[in-house]
Parts: sequence; C-alpha cells; structure tokens
Amino acid sequence: MIIKGKPRGNGAQLGRYLITPGKNERVQVVEVRGTVALDVPGAVREMDAVGACTRSAEPLYHASINTPAHERLTDEQRRIAVDRLEAELRFTGQPRVVVIHEKSGREHTHIVWSRTDLEHRRVIPISHNFAKHEKVARALEREFGQERVQGAHVEREGKQRPRRTPSHAEMLQAERTGLTPQQVKEQITDLWRTTDSGQAFAAALTDAGFVLARGDRRDFVVIDPRGGTHSLSRRVEGATAKDIRARMADLDASRLPTVAEAKEIQRERRSHDPARAQDAPREPESAAPRPSAGSGHEEKIERLRTVKDTAYAAEGAVKAIAAVADGIASFFESLIGGEDHKPQTPEERAAHARAQDEAAAARADAAAEAEQARKHAQSDPQKHRQQLLREFGRETDDEVRHDQDMERERGRSR
Repeated sequence: MIIKGKPRGNGAQLGRYLITPGKNERVQVVEVRGTVALDVPGAVREMDAVGACTRSAEPLYHASINTPAHERLTDEQRRIAVDRLEAELRFTGQPRVVVIHEKSGREHTHIVWSRTDLEHRRVIPISHNFAKHEKVARALEREFGQERVQGAHVEREGKQRPRRTPSHAEMLQAERTGLTPQQVKEQITDLWRTTDSGQAFAAALTDAGFVLARGDRRDFVVIDPRGGTHSLSRRVEGATAKDIRARMADLDASRLPTVAEAKEIQRERRSHDPARAQDAPREPESAAPRPSAGSGHEEKIERLRTVKDTAYAAEGAVKAIAAVADGIASFFESLIGGEDHKPQTPEERAAHARAQDEAAAARADAAAEAEQARKHAQSDPQKHRQQLLREFGRETDDEVRHDQDMERERGRSR
C-alpha cells in the first residue's frame, strides 16, 4: 500500500479533478462530510473558502491511498484506512470528501480534508506527514494481510532507502512532454559521468539540447528540449547535493538564465528547428480571462460576495453573523451614498433613505439572529453550523438581487 498526500489550495481546480473521468475508467463518490454543499466540487470550494479566515494559501490536504490491482480494499477496509489516516494527521472531525478513481483495473482513493481550525483561525499544522503516511500504510498492510511496500521513512530495519518514485506533477509533465523522469535521468547521468567540471557539464547539456538554469528554491535546474523542468540533484544517478555543488563550483550561477528564461530559449530553439517543433508538446490552453467588472456596481457586488465567503470562514461564531450584516449594510450605503454617486434628485434622495432604512433593518435582523444563535449553538454544533451557512447564503443572495433591482430602477429614473 502506498499513501501520498500534501497540503494545497485552489479548491475549484481540485474539485473538478476529483469528479472528471479523464483517463479513469470509473469515478465513484463515497462520502461528502461536514459541508453545506452536498456535491464534491461545491464541498471542496467551500472548504477552500473557509480557509479564508487563516493566512494560509493551502487550507486543504489532498491524500490518496493506492493498492495494487490484486489487493483491492473492501468498503469496510477503505473506511478503516481513511479514518486511520485522518487520525494520524490530526484531522479527526474535519470536513472531508472521499472519491474512488479506477484506472487500468487499479483503484485508488482520494481524500480531501479541510485544514482550517475554526476555533483558533489557523490551519492544522502538518509535520512529518510523509512518515505518518508510511506509518499508517505499514500498519494497514499487516492488518489487511497485504504485501509490504518498503518505505523511505519508517520501519527501514537496516534496509537500503528505496528509490524515489515520480511525483504526481512529474507524471503529468511526462504525459505532456513525452519524456519520463527516468529517460531524462539516464541522459543527464551519462553527461555527468563524461565530464569533470561544471563548465564542461553545462556545455554538454547545451549540446544535448538541454538548458542549465538557476532555480528559485534549488541551486540548479535543467530544462529539457520539450520544456519540462527537472531538479539537477534528482536527475544525476548516485550524486548527492554536496557532490553537485562541488562539481559546479567553477560556474557563476548568477549568470545562468532563470527557469522562465530557459523555457523561452527552448521555445525559440523549437521555433527555428522544424524537427523539434514537430515533436514539441502542446502548450496547455490558457484559461479564459475573467471578464472585468464594467462598473463600480459590479465591483461592489463582488466585494459583497467576498464578505459571504468570509462568513463561511468564520463558521458558526457570532462574529461571522456580524461580519455579513456589516458587509450588507456597507454595500447599501456605498451603492447609494458612496463617493462614486451622491443623491441629487428627490427620487435619488428617497432611494438613499430607503437604502439606509434597509441597512439598519439588516443589522437589526442580524442581531436577532445572533441572539437566537447563542441559545442554540451548544445543542448541535455541526447542524447549527450548516444551518447558519445555508441561511446566510440565501440572505446574501437575496440582498444582491434586491440591490440589482434598485440599480435598474434608478437607471430608468435617470
């Protein structure tokens, strides 16, 4: 059994990935827990939005449990495995989604948890997560009677550290470029062994169609002919980071191109070489640009929706209710009486007065709702949290629609 996982953000992209078949033969939603949304994309986006109350850009944790095709987990075994991993990572009780993907006859289970600790407004810390993955995997292998997989972090028992397996990002890059990490490793290792200095090695890389660049987080990075990015320390067989620094000491790293510049060099090479251009990978289609707000009114609506997301982040606390109420009231006031528009005509002054009355009413309703929330918050926290999120989602949407109607009426009056 192999368990992988890491913290991440971009819940919208992750939610789409989990339910998109792609190369999978089967996609099965097993569980959606602890969120108002009942669908996987909506639940993951909601967990991501809740993370807005923290300063972390990675409020989610995405893990996968992988077994060989001949060792499929039963439903009960899968539940035990997910719960065991959840407890080890200290995510017990956190909102989560569980989805099964099947590809080439092999099942793997994806789990996404919310890392947001709502009580303290921070993310649950992740430390030694790779070792925790292996600890759970080794225990489950013994419990389920499965074949043991040697890991790099726990239960080594004097055994040699296993070779590092390609990451998910590396596998996706290999599919895009047509060059596997192993192929690149063999080529670069041959060049490394046939040279004796950093300058000679860099020249050999250039002759072979690679570009040596300086990395943002690593000392040296290699860009392959198809535009793929590779850490040099991971593509030289048998060489440690210390060995690489010693060999490359005669090179001035500051004079090397950046990764972006090196990729541009490779694009220019392909454009001037028909053979390379024919074999070049397709550039991923860029996402369609988001339409910009055409007026201050649309921008204010967008800010109000941001307030709604912040309310999600504040969970069932009364502070969340006050934040949403203040956001709604501020929206009314800025829409009618803001700097970009001051009431001039009697009709506009009347509309301004109505907006102020409605803002005051919104605050009063929120105060009453907060009082009711205090009385019932202790009875059923999970049910109360979901009820609050549903109610404020409806109220905020109603206010947006009401403001849009007012804006149209004011336009007709002008």
